[in-house]
Amino acid sequence: MTKPSIPLGLIFSRSGPYAMMGREMEKSALMAVDEVNQSDDFDFAFTPHLRDPGGIVPAYHAACDDLIRAAQVEHIVGCYTSASRKMVIPIVERTERLLWHPARYEGFESSDNVIYVGAAPNHTVVPLVRHMLENISSDVFCAGSNYVWTWETNRVLREIVTSAGGRILAERLLELGETTVDHIVREIIERKPPAIFNTLVGESSYAFMRALHEASVRAGLCIPMLSCSLCEPELKMIGSAASVGCVTSSAYFESIEDAENRAFVARWKARHGTDSHVSVDGQSTYVCVMLLARAIRRAGSANVASVRRAATNHRYDSPQGPIWVDPDNNHCFLTPRLARSVAGNQFEIFWEAEAPERPDPYLSNLDLAAMGTRLENRMDAAGKRQAHLRVVK
Repeated sequence: MTKPSIPLGLIFSRSGPYAMMGREMEKSALMAVDEVNQSDDFDFAFTPHLRDPGGIVPAYHAACDDLIRAAQVEHIVGCYTSASRKMVIPIVERTERLLWHPARYEGFESSDNVIYVGAAPNHTVVPLVRHMLENISSDVFCAGSNYVWTWETNRVLREIVTSAGGRILAERLLELGETTVDHIVREIIERKPPAIFNTLVGESSYAFMRALHEASVRAGLCIPMLSCSLCEPELKMIGSAASVGCVTSSAYFESIEDAENRAFVARWKARHGTDSHVSVDGQSTYVCVMLLARAIRRAGSANVASVRRAATNHRYDSPQGPIWVDPDNNHCFLTPRLARSVAGNQFEIFWEAEAPERPDPYLSNLDLAAMGTRLENRMDAAGKRQAHLRVVK
């Protein structure tokens, strides 16, 4: 018998400055849709309605409005950048729809009409900065894209680093999609910072990493790079030489040795080719659709209020491990991990949390005294400091 159909909105930029990531996320969403539709575990099927805003921020609002008015969707999966998410939130709140947001983001937000499946800053920024302070340096050079994710991520970085007695040596920003990076690379080579914190997005990041690698080889330098966003398909885009050695913080890597993940990767490669790779945001998009499907099944309908209630505190053993939605803030419990990029477009995981950590989007529970040995050793240099993340006024 034909299953009753539920319309599902998918908003991903298959074109524009971060088109590669948009395509990867859309492919993951469609893979999950097919699995739900073919499974006897669900007595309904999703009918996907695709929109491509082309990486143009205002176009996300138009795409969302069209999905709601023309396709009558109640649930939307999508938005890679925080700028696009913030463009969509007002309309989903006004029309009482639900946005399932897959990408890791900067935090400091909580909407009743968003399920935040991507990592919060305590899952990504905090463990990465802790590693930097304890193993690399307390001084860092920042290069990023000029929008909210970089602004807020760098603000958190600055608070932690300066409280430890360290310094933000520079903060250089490029417009989204900008690939003119020579001036930043030249400054890095001249100043020789002990570490680089990279929050560039899409083509900007790829151009930066390639140019910096070439310049570093010529200058005989090896400067550690840290990222909260680099993923396997991007390593392939950057190239084997320039992409190796970056320390990355993420809740998901393709190399996770878990039966659920191995099966997921095998299905992905069977569908998209053996030379393809799963990204953290692609995997998270897959999880969005699966969490939504399970919530609809539990609720017995696609009604937003019912689905929102059904989604919370429901454990799903996903490819990245156990995950569930915190009813207090609509963010997900996730397992933080750190890895180093290696040859073959892969990451070698060298640390992971013992269990999924509660999301802390506002970092209200961040205790700087527990950040690691480097912080303790720098008490004299830091002087008197706050016990928790300070509010910048």
